[in-house]
Order: sequence, then structure tokens, then C-alpha cells
Amino acid sequence: MKLKTVSLAIVILMVFSSCGTVTPGSVPGSSMQGIATLSFLADIAGAISGERISFSSLIPPGTDPHVFEAVPSDIVNLSRSIILVQNGAGLEAWLAPILKNASGQRLVVNASAGLESRNSSPGEADLDNLSGGLDPHFWLDPNLVLTYVKNIRDGLIEVDPSGESAYKTRADEYITELESLDGWIKSRVAEIPAEDRLLVTNHETLGYFADRYGFTVIGTIIPGTSSGVTPGARELAELEDKIRATGVEAIFVEIESNNDLAEQIGRDTGVKVVTGLYTHSLSDAEGPAPTYLDMMKHNVNLIVDSLARK
Repeated sequence: MKLKTVSLAIVILMVFSSCGTVTPGSVPGSSMQGIATLSFLADIAGAISGERISFSSLIPPGTDPHVFEAVPSDIVNLSRSIILVQNGAGLEAWLAPILKNASGQRLVVNASAGLESRNSSPGEADLDNLSGGLDPHFWLDPNLVLTYVKNIRDGLIEVDPSGESAYKTRADEYITELESLDGWIKSRVAEIPAEDRLLVTNHETLGYFADRYGFTVIGTIIPGTSSGVTPGARELAELEDKIRATGVEAIFVEIESNNDLAEQIGRDTGVKVVTGLYTHSLSDAEGPAPTYLDMMKHNVNLIVDSLARK
């Protein structure tokens, strides 16, 4: 059985059953290990933890978390951690078997705890029918990442109370950076005429981003919030009709996605295909998106430069 088929109910059960008592500060601060499911979560957690807890990512950069399948070394890495940061909202449907087989005890932090999934906007596909009613991509609106920061901060304090002051200070500093990022995104998006703020993406990824910054998601190549779905011929034809009717300028594709269908639609409709969005993963240190803040700036620059009138 493939790990990606594990149900959300089992994931939740296993997450809670794996949360034993962590002995705070039982390991010297320089050697405490934390792990996050996604690279951008590891970056955010690392910014708050500083040198007290070293964070790594369970999923390698450039890997699609919707279809990720674990290997034995992932269980080894998880076993060494005192804290695990996950996104939640059904994104990590492969996590339960790893937690079951990992030794040791760790605190599990659900970074999106307290956030409510968005509803489909008029004209969008119905999330209730396609994705079980959940859109997990909260992090693509930095205003919602404020909640991530607070949840991670509180988890770090729980496993390492002696670092409370440092964690609070760094969390406050990161919140200031997020607020500045939000303002910068608004100013860049203002360069796009309101009528041109139309998005077509590979799958339902940019809904929260669109809601925050005044875009309309015209459609997606893959129906739903998971990339592990295959669209039918009728769905692709309907999307092409929408593109022609609305005057969409571009189709945006994530770095971990196959471009073939997007290129086909681009040829059929005469619309350009823009690749290189980092939506689920950071780049390596030499790439354009080595941190979460860089990832958002890179994506916004790509979108604005593709849609703004020259």
C-alpha cells in the first residue's frame, strides 16, 4: 500500500498517539534536533529557534508533498527529533506510518492550528467535492503565517522552557518581517491592473494568496488542492474555454510539477506558460528561494512581471 493513501483520520489518530512526554532541555541546546515536514516550515522554525534547536526538512526540496512517499532514512531522522512541525489541514497524509515506526518521543506542532480553510470563490471548483473541504495552502498568504509563527514559538517553549525569552524575541522579529513582506506584496501587486489579476495554476494552490491580494483564480489544470489527480478531457476543454473567455495572460506552474498539460493548453489557447513557482518547497541555497521570505518574493515578482502591462 502506498503511504499517500493513508486517510486523514488515521493521520490525526497517529499524530496524537505519538506525542509522548518530551523532557525539556534533556539534551544540550546545541545538539537538540527538530524536524519539519516541509522545507519552508523548517526555515520558519529555524528562524524562531535560532541555534538552540537545529531544524531539518523531512521532505527534500523540490519534492511534491502531495505525493511524497517516505523511505527508512526519514524514520531515522524523525527518531532523533524532540519536536516535529507539520502544516496540517490534511497535507501530510503520509505521516502516520512514519510516526508509528519512529522511536523516541517528540512534540508534534500543527503549524496551521486555529486557521479555517477558505471556501471556494464564485467560479472556482467546489473544494467540498474535490478536496474534502480543505485547502491546506495557508502559507501562501504571509498574513496567515503569523499563526504559524505563534504555534511554532509555543511548541519550542514547551520542549525547551529555558529558551522562552529567546524564542519570543525571534518570533516577534519574524512577525515584523512578515508584516513588511505583506506590505511589499501589496505594493507590487498594485502594478497589475485589477482586471488583469487573473490566475490559472497547475492545481488549487494560490487561493489564499488570491483572496489576500485581489486576484481571481480562473481555473486549475488539475482539479483540487492535491496534485495527485489526473484531469479529464472535458475538464481541460472547459478550462481552455474559460481562458479564452476571460483573457487570461498566463498559466503558472510550480517547479515540482510536470509542464506537459500546461504547454498543451498554452498552445491551444495562445497563452504563455510561466514556470518556476516555488509553492511547496524552497530552492537550494544558490537558488532564487532559499528561505520562505525569498520564496514569496520570488513568486510575487514572477507573477507581477508576467501580468503587469509594460
